[in-house]
Amino acid sequence: MKYIMQYYEKISVILKRLFEEQCENMRKTAEKIVDTVTSGDDNMIYIFGCTHAGIIAQEAFYRTGGLAVINPIFPPGLMCDITPSTLTSKLERIDGYGAVIADEYNIKKDDLLIIHSVSGRNAVPVDMAIRARELGAYVIAITSLEYSKASQSRSKSGKNLYEVADLMIDNCGEIGDASVEIDGFEQKTSPTSTVTGAAIINAVTAEAAGIFMERGIVPPVFISANIDGGDEKNALLMQKYRSRIKYL
Repeated sequence: MKYIMQYYEKISVILKRLFEEQCENMRKTAEKIVDTVTSGDDNMIYIFGCTHAGIIAQEAFYRTGGLAVINPIFPPGLMCDITPSTLTSKLERIDGYGAVIADEYNIKKDDLLIIHSVSGRNAVPVDMAIRARELGAYVIAITSLEYSKASQSRSKSGKNLYEVADLMIDNCGEIGDASVEIDGFEQKTSPTSTVTGAAIINAVTAEAAGIFMERGIVPPVFISANIDGGDEKNALLMQKYRSRIKYL
């Protein structure tokens, strides 16, 4: 159980630091979510990440306890469901693809785009952030600042994600993401970014729900479909926010 506990201790330290250092930016993210919903009937909220970073986009939408108004971006070739999976590593480095995605999803002025990229160096998330801001959207990056600062950009802009976002949440992860050192083995195992990314997005969801309540608005939060009456309540919620939901 040595390495089980080593991972537990590592992730506990990172999560403690994350919630001590990044609470203010998570609060700002929650406020931006609520502002986006309340400031215009056609304002959209999107979330994106390439490959395993995209797991956080899956966590954020159509989820028990999650916000109904979060729209995932799942472009061709960048999710973990393609074969061969190695293709994703090549496609996420293609200059210009991120801008094409932003255009094809019709990201527009006053929309909100959350991008999760641990290293923040690949062309797609960087180019998407740049293009989204050009279109007038507000961009929030979830990334590892230490990892990103140690990595040279693969975007033609020469920038990493944290440098082209309006707001950045540091996931406080290590360079390379993997965290557990095995005796006699050079390579670390066990990444931390999925745990921290899910913690960030769910903490932000909770804060956003609280802000909705402070403003006298019932939070657009899904109930479990496995609870009696859940399907009916969720259907009413999706009907109310239908104009803001693209994933139906």
